[in-house]
Amino acid sequence: MVHQDVLDRAFAALSDSTRRGILTRLGEGPATIGELAVPAGMSLTGLKKHVQVLEDAGLVTTEKVGRSRQCSLGTERLDDVMAWITFYQGLWERRLDGLEAYFTLKKGLDK
Repeated sequence: MVHQDVLDRAFAALSDSTRRGILTRLGEGPATIGELAVPAGMSLTGLKKHVQVLEDAGLVTTEKVGRSRQCSLGTERLDDVMAWITFYQGLWERRLDGLEAYFTLKKGLDK
């Protein structure tokens, strides 16, 4: 199972719509901080703070290229988040299947 602090950082990073927008954009390919700031309507400094949160969570990687900072989508922490979601999805599906079986049986007995 994934460590809770990893999930806490990932979910905290994903809780902000600007950061989710950054991840969506990076899904199309790498971009500089400046390229990410324009559609977000933010200053470079403001956008850099969002990128730092994503980087700390392992969702984004950055690399200095000349005078720019190139951002790329990282997949490791998204894999951790998906593993957590998949585990709980299976748990709830089993519980709901059990509930459905109970009501089906009860309905059959009530006739």
